[in-house]
Amino acid sequence: MSTEVVFQTHLVLGYVAWLLCLGAYGLPWLRSMDRVAAQRVIATLHSFRFFGLVFLVPGVVSPNLPAGFAMFAAYGDFATGVLAMLALLTVRIPQLFWAFVVAFNLVGTVDLIVDYYHAVQLGLPARAGELGATYAIPIIYVPLLMITHIVAFYFLVRPGAIPGKV
Repeated sequence: MSTEVVFQTHLVLGYVAWLLCLGAYGLPWLRSMDRVAAQRVIATLHSFRFFGLVFLVPGVVSPNLPAGFAMFAAYGDFATGVLAMLALLTVRIPQLFWAFVVAFNLVGTVDLIVDYYHAVQLGLPARAGELGATYAIPIIYVPLLMITHIVAFYFLVRPGAIPGKV
């Protein structure tokens, strides 16, 4: 199997595994919470996106990893993580909390979509070995992040989607 096929297989199966996990455990758990608590759980997960700065660390990724991919991915993740932390810090100020929830989900979703676009444009799947130690990020972490952004938006636009909660 080529590197490209292995990478694409890993990526697809990352989404499948997280969707199965979400369906069995995540959604029932999140639906049992009020709107704020559910969004706090999602924000907590995304607050760790500062880790994306690792794409800029020499020796962790190959020096041949396209800079156009690494820079945008690193700083997009960093911005999303900071916005998620700000949401968590402002939970007692509803207007700010909800503004930061919307902001980190918008910035984070755009970041991931643009990262996918850059990866395709730069032929990253065929060069996946250049991700080095960060290979697990797009395979394991990114599917979970994208899926939870979708869940967060779902809960934002359909407040009644969390039965019996305010």
